[in-house]
Amino acid sequence: MQIKLENIIPIPLKENLQYRSSDIWNTSQVFNAGEWVNIKAPSGTGKTTLIHFLYQLRFDFEGNIFWDNTNTKQINADAIAIVRQQKLSIVFQDLKLFGNLTARENIEINRVLQQPYCASEKIDEMAARLGITSILNQKVSLCSYGEQQRIAIIRALVQPFEFLLMDEPFSHLDNNNKKIAAELIAAECSERNAAFVLTDLDDNNFFNYHRKLIL
Repeated sequence: MQIKLENIIPIPLKENLQYRSSDIWNTSQVFNAGEWVNIKAPSGTGKTTLIHFLYQLRFDFEGNIFWDNTNTKQINADAIAIVRQQKLSIVFQDLKLFGNLTARENIEINRVLQQPYCASEKIDEMAARLGITSILNQKVSLCSYGEQQRIAIIRALVQPFEFLLMDEPFSHLDNNNKKIAAELIAAECSERNAAFVLTDLDDNNFFNYHRKLIL
């Protein structure tokens, strides 16, 4: 999957951003299939806004976004849902987990969106790798934020995807868990030849990025 931006600028931030130098806003940018991109996004520059635009959660922007050469403005809600189920996965900054469900139930929602992408045992394998086996059957509302981030990462990885969006996915993890989570994500993306965009407040070296950009 390829994502292309043409002169995108968020309307609520237009006055603040239109004269600021950016690799993303108000310019052309292409994220190619299989490409790993890091976007450093200082506070107030629209980091989460960008991720929501790419995922088509928000539409208050000028310019155009293309999914595989199709303008997203021409894609209806049903077609957007299919792309999200089959090609585009995400780790939200605020995670968007269901607190009344267990960790496993939250993950299973994505695994069985259509027909299961992987066996349920894959959840156990990833949970063991990320050190959260003991909380899989615990309600998410009782989990720490760091545990919830790891749940959200697994949820994003157990569905089909060609492109993964991540908004500060490691913000509440210690260095060891950041390293383990990054290795898991890299392995899954490499296996599928999937692209990803990761936004963060600071520069990082979690992955062997193909490109580093500034928002």
